[in-house]
Amino acid sequence: MTANPVDGRDGQPGHGGQTGSDGHPGTDGQPGADGHSGTDGQPGADGHSGSGGQAADLSTGDGLLARLADVIASRRGGDPERSYVARLLSRSEDAVLKKIGEEATETVMAAKDGDPTRIVAETADLWFHCLVMLARYDLRPEDVLAELARREGLSGLDEKAARKARQRSAT
Repeated sequence: MTANPVDGRDGQPGHGGQTGSDGHPGTDGQPGADGHSGTDGQPGADGHSGSGGQAADLSTGDGLLARLADVIASRRGGDPERSYVARLLSRSEDAVLKKIGEEATETVMAAKDGDPTRIVAETADLWFHCLVMLARYDLRPEDVLAELARREGLSGLDEKAARKARQRSAT
């Protein structure tokens, strides 16, 4: 059996012994194909708990990112031998950033291949690792959502021009 990236606090692997959607075992940070976490009831990458709880209404997000961030934060300082997240957070800053680069590349490759299932799976991996990065810098998904909300309704071109103007005035 393999563990999922948001493994149970008890270090138990996700049930079903699934590997990640790209064939990697869950211990390298790829979520189990069944999307479930350890058997301790902690939420997995899709909002399911190891005890078989149901996912939230994903059309609204329903706090999913916040719950995942809470689980990630709970792994900080944990045993790197029992938790992928604890292991990643215990490594250098560059290790976390390199993992995001790898996941971004895999997402782009999936998109180039045009396989919707792989695109979704690789995007989930990328988002997950971005959540780990946010935790490393003591940030939360709510910070990113607030920035997106601030930008909502703005023209992308106008927003980019405003950022450039702010950068010029700051120098």
